[in-house]
Amino acid sequence: MAVTLKFLGALRHASGEDNVRVHCEREVTILELVDKVTKRMPALRSNILDEQLETPKPNALILVNGKEISVLNGLDTQVEDGDEVVFVPVVHGG
Repeated sequence: MAVTLKFLGALRHASGEDNVRVHCEREVTILELVDKVTKRMPALRSNILDEQLETPKPNALILVNGKEISVLNGLDTQVEDGDEVVFVPVVHGG
């Protein structure tokens, strides 16, 4: 099974890649996928997840096939072969 991950904005800089193809032996959740990819790209973890709450930071959106994970099953959203997961940093201004 293979999933394409895309990183936008500052997350592209943190990952060092525009997109990455991740191979998994089975269907995985977003949290498992994030764990897997951040082992290869540790700078991403602090940019994507709140370590204490184990939830996405409010300044990072995660989309699976164009749908934000909060309207799916959050970090428990299952990804399947061929899915596209996009990580989008949210910039706040004042």
